[in-house]
Amino acid sequence: MKFELIDQILESSPERVVAIKNVSSAEEYLADHFPSFPVLPGVFMLESMLQAARALLAQHGAHQMMLGEVRALRYGTFVRPGETLKVEVQLQKAVDGVFTFKGNGFRVLPGDLGEPATAVSGRFTMRPAKP
Repeated sequence: MKFELIDQILESSPERVVAIKNVSSAEEYLADHFPSFPVLPGVFMLESMLQAARALLAQHGAHQMMLGEVRALRYGTFVRPGETLKVEVQLQKAVDGVFTFKGNGFRVLPGDLGEPATAVSGRFTMRPAKP
């Protein structure tokens, strides 16, 4: 089962992508995570950053990319239904077809004009998928 975790790309350049995922109470995975306290699963926060990175890599002609490794991944605040996860992915370097990214995800509350809280942050690599 594949989930599309990017609802909209807000900014895009050859080195950076900013995208959002609006978390809806209709998301099927929220029924189990957690039944009385639904939140966006941490692995989906990471996957949102990966999907944003894939969108950036498509600009470079790199398709069929997969996760290589994750480093220094940290989770902060929860993202609940009705809230938005805003991910920012920055390309740090590219060596021999392996792309290194720094990613951050922020919880954005409806109508909130203040500083968003960090939900996830870390570094990861993407590499070509093996045929």
